[in-house]
Amino acid sequence: MTNIENRKFIALDISGKNYLSWVLDVKLHLSAKKLRYTIEEENVATNEERATALIFLRHHIDDDLKYEYLTVKNPLELWQNLNDRFEHLKAVVLPKAFNDWSQLRFQDFKTVSKYNFTLFKIVS
Repeated sequence: MTNIENRKFIALDISGKNYLSWVLDVKLHLSAKKLRYTIEEENVATNEERATALIFLRHHIDDDLKYEYLTVKNPLELWQNLNDRFEHLKAVVLPKAFNDWSQLRFQDFKTVSKYNFTLFKIVS
């Protein structure tokens, strides 16, 4: 199935490997659309605002995740479900990144471009 509107950023992968960057992108885009409060507790969003936010969220997740959360009709509930599913990645990814950062040495690379690639990989 092709999307009518292009995605604003990379969709959330079913494995969650891009979850941390996806969360940041979603929060920024919803803030720009003045809809960020729709994914926060005790919001007073209208049905139209909730629908717009839900469409945006569903448009930026993997198709298999869409089918898994097909019955979710509230963007806050979808946000919390995805958070519960992938939040543990911070406990796995961040310590590894800190370790990689502490072990990074310029002299271990033959070229500056390989060093830069590794550096940006750790940062991302």
